[in-house]
Amino acid sequence: MQKKQNIFTYSIIVNASEIDELNHVNNTHYIQWVQNAAQKHWNILSSTHLNTKYVWVVLRHEVDYLAPAKLKDELLIKTWIGNSYGVKSERFVEIMKGSKVIAKAKTIWCLLDKTTMKPVRISEEILKVLE
Repeated sequence: MQKKQNIFTYSIIVNASEIDELNHVNNTHYIQWVQNAAQKHWNILSSTHLNTKYVWVVLRHEVDYLAPAKLKDELLIKTWIGNSYGVKSERFVEIMKGSKVIAKAKTIWCLLDKTTMKPVRISEEILKVLE
């Protein structure tokens, strides 16, 4: 279930390097924006203490492309965290042009111990940060 709370947003303007032969943004850039949103949001929520102990990796991306983005479009990237359980956490992203959602994504992230690089259960300390 998507719970929309603690939404983080930022804006971008589509540049020429993101345009493909069909004259719209190539799908690989949407994935990059989804990952950038997660990283920017986590950097705001987390602390140096957490970042020295843990790292997140992607297990799965699901992306729905609803409408194209084109050169010089101003886009709003919105992200929020869904359910977190075991070693996994859901993150949702909407990419908007004006008031229209042009792409949406759900990503499943896995928490790793930064030293061993093995999955680690999400602690209460991290759950509080994610809420």
